[in-house]
Amino acid sequence: MQDVTDLAFMQMLSEYGCPDYYVTEYFRVYANSNIDKKILRSITHNNTGRPVFAQLIGESIPDLLRITKQLIGYPIAGIDLNLGCPAPRVYRKNVGGGLLREPDTIERIFAALRSQISGLFTVKMRVGFDSTTNFDRLLQLINQYQIDLLSLHGRTVKELYRGEVHYDLIRHAVQTVNCPVLANGNITSYLKAEAVLQETGAAGVMIGRAAIRNPWIFQQIRDRLAGQPVRAIALSDVYHYIQHLHAITCQDTLREKSHINSLKKFLNFIGTGIDPEGQFLAGMRLVQSKQELFELCDRYLLEHPDRPLAIEPYENLIARPSCESNA
Repeated sequence: MQDVTDLAFMQMLSEYGCPDYYVTEYFRVYANSNIDKKILRSITHNNTGRPVFAQLIGESIPDLLRITKQLIGYPIAGIDLNLGCPAPRVYRKNVGGGLLREPDTIERIFAALRSQISGLFTVKMRVGFDSTTNFDRLLQLINQYQIDLLSLHGRTVKELYRGEVHYDLIRHAVQTVNCPVLANGNITSYLKAEAVLQETGAAGVMIGRAAIRNPWIFQQIRDRLAGQPVRAIALSDVYHYIQHLHAITCQDTLREKSHINSLKKFLNFIGTGIDPEGQFLAGMRLVQSKQELFELCDRYLLEHPDRPLAIEPYENLIARPSCESNA
């Protein structure tokens, strides 16, 4: 997740229950681009004990090859190509999800990267741009160029994060491609992960936004699939998690108001599981200082500290109104 899964967040997650592997924020690749040193730290300084894939986004084949050659010199688990980012500012540059409109271009990129990558080459994509017209062709290319792992979000780019996920298309991919498929899209809890795995037959799930709301989700999924008791997360646990987030995002050069506002990209997701009326969520969006934030946390998280965090986000609450509303 761009601007979220940096080194500090990866290391913090390891204290709650690591995912099986991490994917970096994407390295933007274009003419004369360089490797982003901040993102590179999530590879070179990663002490979580988990493999880390280097994620690329771009369309210039010479530059993709150039950056790939450089990254292979670092301790990466493999190269991951982003064909799924649905942000308009990204796809309008014909990268990320925008490339799904051009399977011929994707084929040329696959051919070039596969010729240079002797190790793992993975792909993250959606089921199409504004339709699924190219979906079967893309799955054919996954097989033709021996992609090692496909992470598939079951919506089109234009669907963003709205509406139902097309899990039937993920199941179709599982039955079509030769590599393992990870199901992605609305994997909001360990119960949803279990249901999606049963429905799609996928080898696993890829989790992004739900790990912000509930960093315990990876261990919960492992316990559920192993038939072990699943730990219930109390609101007091969430309080300490927010304290942790505040600490890892604190920078000497950042003003307090800016720091609190930057925290809201996390708190928007956390707030969808705290109270069904959304009062924490609404109050959080108004706070401007550390004192105001933790007074709010005291009120909603510590007055009833043993109350559980909702297993699923409350249905009437929206973390990112501009992306997730059905309007």
